[in-house]
Amino acid sequence: MKDYVFGANILENLTTGMYQDSKVIYREYIQNACDQIDKAVKDEILKQDEGTIKIWLDRDQRTIVIEDNATGIPAASFQQTLGNIADSDKKIGEDKGFRGIGRLCGLAYCKELIFISSAKGEDTVSLMVCDAKKMRGLIDENTRGKKHTANEVLNAINRFEQKKTNDIDSHFFRVELIDINPENTDLLDFQQVKDYLSFVAPVPYQSSFYYRTDVYKHAQELGVKIDEYNITLNGEPIFKKYTTILKDSSTGTKYDDIFGVHFQDFYKNGELFAWMWVGVSRFQKAIPKINQMRGLRLRKENIQIGGEDALQKLFKEDRGNSYFIGEVFAVNKDLIPNSQRDYFNENPARAYFELELRRYFNEELRKIYYTGSTINSSYKKIDAYEKKNTEFKEKDKAGVFVDKEHRERELKVVLESKKEAENALEKIDKIKDKADGLMQKVIQRIEVERPKPVIAVVVPPIKPPKDDEEESEKSGMFRRTDRLSQYNKAERKLISKIFSIITSVTDSKTAEMIISKIEEGLQ
Repeated sequence: MKDYVFGANILENLTTGMYQDSKVIYREYIQNACDQIDKAVKDEILKQDEGTIKIWLDRDQRTIVIEDNATGIPAASFQQTLGNIADSDKKIGEDKGFRGIGRLCGLAYCKELIFISSAKGEDTVSLMVCDAKKMRGLIDENTRGKKHTANEVLNAINRFEQKKTNDIDSHFFRVELIDINPENTDLLDFQQVKDYLSFVAPVPYQSSFYYRTDVYKHAQELGVKIDEYNITLNGEPIFKKYTTILKDSSTGTKYDDIFGVHFQDFYKNGELFAWMWVGVSRFQKAIPKINQMRGLRLRKENIQIGGEDALQKLFKEDRGNSYFIGEVFAVNKDLIPNSQRDYFNENPARAYFELELRRYFNEELRKIYYTGSTINSSYKKIDAYEKKNTEFKEKDKAGVFVDKEHRERELKVVLESKKEAENALEKIDKIKDKADGLMQKVIQRIEVERPKPVIAVVVPPIKPPKDDEEESEKSGMFRRTDRLSQYNKAERKLISKIFSIITSVTDSKTAEMIISKIEEGLQ
């Protein structure tokens, strides 16, 4: 049989060329640790919930350590397990990782990559030391014409060692990334890493997310498990950062909230294919980026697939996904994450998954955010009318109107706004009559917070200021120029004429500002 040659470039494809975001190293090593914790629980090495994954960042020493207390790797199989590439014994649909290449990703971001492990009942600690800097140098030589095979590179950079230990009950696997590259310093940024893990890693929901109990209950009713593990970063537990508060990007204050969760399940031939929860808000607008939890996120075995926008392409509009928070849990075993783990492999299962989600997103969820937007827009028109009506009453009472025409123009604006408010109220009633399911919940919530408004009759016409000053005096009506009592009648009449021109050529707000300034100057 011919010996096929794999050039050094294949290592470049599996390390520096594989991922766009360096933080995937955490996901890859956590994924492997989770599989081993599951195996340790199954083999009764650990009790349920005893498994831990501890991550330590040392910015000064520029090191990252990721350690689990799972099965460890027996000394006899250590070199074969870690030395071979893409030769994993794991199985698709049962294990979270299965390609046997994820552990290589760290080679792209540090000077030295070390794996250390010990299995329960053994007096041996095994080490594999990988000279990552040397690997990158050899790959660079290869691309410049000095050919190396992948086998030559691996033999040149890998070193295996074994040490004796008295702690035969110890069982662990530890990854050490030594001397992180200067251009990858973000890997040592505690907050960035914490934010990343808070959505990507398979961790519990934080306690402030009130509706987590509903999510757990629904999963239990479906007979599926949400995989969760104890993961700490520099000793601090990591949780999924879902909350019930939506913040405005400009003020940082609450503008809406999540007041419930809605579930949708997807079946094929009677078997659960995927399921999802979506947070129910008033859907006032696309959720601003300041809310890190925004977007429907795709998960498999409770590890996030891709970023917050992995499902965006299934909406007709790019903005669609940003109106929601929630998670889609892929259940079917044939939904297989691709090697970058940013989506699924192309196969019939993926095609069916996309068909079902695309239908639900665009026939149901799109209607929700469109209708929500219509309702909120309608209430804004009602609010605008109420504000204009109140302002008109106050101006009328204070005698702010310059003359009869000024008052009529302002009254016309109020009446037009009243008509828009009545149409808006009619639109809300029609939506309410047709609403069901999730939309009904949204409307009910809005009506709890603000009862159905009554479009009151605009202020009854009162006796307006007379155009003629003498008639005004006879009627006892207040005129705006009466404030300027230091001026004689002719002067006040001229000033009133100027005020009238101003109100006729500019909008109400600007006119009031100009007139007030003139009055201040004339006082």
